[in-house]
Amino acid sequence: MPTRVPPSRFTRPSVGTVVLLVVVLGLLGHGWTQGAAIYPESLATGVFRLGDFLADAIPPDFGRAGPILGALLVTVQMALLGTLVGVALSIPLAVCAANNTTPGRVGYVTARGVITVCRTVPDLVWGLIFVIAVGLGPEAGVLAIAVDVMGFCGRFFAESIEEVAVGTVESMRAVGGSGLSVLLGAVFPTCLPSFVTTAMFALESAARSSVVLGLVGAGGIGIELSVSMTLLRYDEALAIIMAIFVVVLGIERISVAIRRRILRADNG
Repeated sequence: MPTRVPPSRFTRPSVGTVVLLVVVLGLLGHGWTQGAAIYPESLATGVFRLGDFLADAIPPDFGRAGPILGALLVTVQMALLGTLVGVALSIPLAVCAANNTTPGRVGYVTARGVITVCRTVPDLVWGLIFVIAVGLGPEAGVLAIAVDVMGFCGRFFAESIEEVAVGTVESMRAVGGSGLSVLLGAVFPTCLPSFVTTAMFALESAARSSVVLGLVGAGGIGIELSVSMTLLRYDEALAIIMAIFVVVLGIERISVAIRRRILRADNG
């Protein structure tokens, strides 16, 4: 009576897996020698330094509440406007980057290339680039956020468009529907919940990015925080950090509520 041979508990890894493992271990070892590691003595020293920081920062100083609130308002405006511009630009970009709606091979490759560049370059680098291009201020921050949102939304919008049922698109084309009518009548209505959800995620990310972009001169509350930390006004810096926390958390909660409402409507 034949017996089944039990599967081997160990399978020989492929050459690619071994090479990848060696490269990762090599990078970790090199990083350790260059100081890219966590040392217990540094952590112990850091705890005491953090204690000194908190001793100087508590209680927080809200004496400059007016300028802080003004800078926070600019930060929120940067996040909102950058997200709106980025989402608006990412829709035609996604149409060109989706297999089932692209106008041609050149448009597809170009759109995919633009999305890749926007996604792979960090928003902080975009901020530095636009500070050089348009100067210090919120305009550079809005442009940096818009480009970053284009990369994020462009990718997920394109994937959402590609998931639209082929039969729906083909049936509209079969009755003589133009490319625009197919988009407006079949693609966009189907993808709208996914588009809005992705845009809300982008807004959450933009709210956090707008704070960091201020550190490189792109406007907003980040500049105020940088000045306070540089001048060792830690009590004022803590007040700014607390204000940032409240605003970013508020935006995230609003975003979550909108996403849940859309999902309930879509499932219902």
